[in-house]
Amino acid sequence: MPPLTCPIPLQRYPQVLLAHGGGGRLMHQLIEEMFVATFQPDSAWQHDAASLRMGGDRLAFTTDSYVVTPLFFPGGDIGSLAVHGTVNDLAMAGARPRYLSLSFILEEGLPMATLWQVVQSVQAAAAQSQVQIVTGDTKVVDRGKGDGLFINTAGIGTIAHEDFIGPSSIQPGDAVLLSGDIGRHGIAILSARAGLAFETTLESDSAPLAIAVLDLLNQVSVHCLRDLTRGGLASALNEIALSAQQTIHIETTAIPVQEDVQGACELLGLDPLYVANEGRFVAFVPAPAADTALACLQHYNPSAQIIGTVIDAQPAQVILQNPIGTQRLLDFLSGEQLPRIC
Repeated sequence: MPPLTCPIPLQRYPQVLLAHGGGGRLMHQLIEEMFVATFQPDSAWQHDAASLRMGGDRLAFTTDSYVVTPLFFPGGDIGSLAVHGTVNDLAMAGARPRYLSLSFILEEGLPMATLWQVVQSVQAAAAQSQVQIVTGDTKVVDRGKGDGLFINTAGIGTIAHEDFIGPSSIQPGDAVLLSGDIGRHGIAILSARAGLAFETTLESDSAPLAIAVLDLLNQVSVHCLRDLTRGGLASALNEIALSAQQTIHIETTAIPVQEDVQGACELLGLDPLYVANEGRFVAFVPAPAADTALACLQHYNPSAQIIGTVIDAQPAQVILQNPIGTQRLLDFLSGEQLPRIC
């Protein structure tokens, strides 16, 4: 084994915790102190997808793994989630998704009917997302070692513009837009996992985002995009603020949360700002383009809103203004509200 030369957090956390995959502070520290410090990727690639140039073509490339439990939940399942999550990462780089790889890790004893249902869901989601499954792999592990089914994907998309869409492109004064209401995916997973029954059926927001993103790119200049997955809106904004070294100011009253999601969060002691999503994103655009961008996003989801702005202030952080006019720091969660969300 090579010597441990990078500042990995062995002393603080000698073992991996579930929270290291939850999208909060521990996950951010793990990625920065273990993986980025070791592999030293181009800083411009530290985004949802890498932007690569091959000959005269620009490509986006991404990979992801899916370990959600339960496998089926209101509004989706691990199969559709795997496709949506991968094509959305490509879309956040401003790419048109084209091709996916698909690898299954199956646990001995998994019912074939369950696998067939997931495979059919993958195919339906790929058709909806206008991508092709072009290669893959299958492995089987011992009974009790795989929790049913895990999926790994990789995705390739084409980029038809020369702009770099990422945190380094953000400028003070940029408007921050949210593509729709938040929190539904996390609450749908929790209700299925814990057998909770609410007055209305809360369904995941899992959906492909590329069509809305490509339309937005045709109408306005976009500086940064980020989909809201583990850690929710709060964690995504903190990641962007740190990468951009800018302060993001957002308004509580502008953030759309459905009443049933808000009620479920209050009942369960959760903050919807940190609850996972699988069909929502934030966009940073120049202030003069904000109204045009909003009209575009509201064409796809009427609940889209302008939720804040980028301000020239240090240190880089996210500031939340409450309805009564007071402000508070919106930080990473140290752990996570709900593991195994995607």
